[in-house]
Amino acid sequence: MGKFNPVVHFEMPYEDPKRVSEFYSKAFGWGMNDAGEAMGHYITAWTAETDENRMVKTPGTINGGFYDLNQTQASKEPSVVISVEDINKAMENVKAAGGEIIGEVQDIPGIGKWVSFRDTEGNRVSLLQANERG
Repeated sequence: MGKFNPVVHFEMPYEDPKRVSEFYSKAFGWGMNDAGEAMGHYITAWTAETDENRMVKTPGTINGGFYDLNQTQASKEPSVVISVEDINKAMENVKAAGGEIIGEVQDIPGIGKWVSFRDTEGNRVSLLQANERG
């Protein structure tokens, strides 16, 4: 077997940021943080303990986030983010396998390069090439 590209993040839409933050905080004890206007009020969800580099300490756990459905209609369903070493190569692989890239690669400050795609079943999934950690 070759090298795996793990699922490292989940995403879900919200209509009301306060309501979604309160729900997941109360129901599951997650830390919810609005990243602010510059980041489109993306709400990060801390579901697992992290280290000083914001990486999860327990293998197999992931954190996630919530995006404002009013700002993008790209996906009304939950989605996952897959870690890749080279986003351009991964995009080529997605297309070669029958998927479709959605939009352009975006640079997420302090995180890395990100882009969404639709798989052969119509699911929206994302690719993330993380910044080098020094």
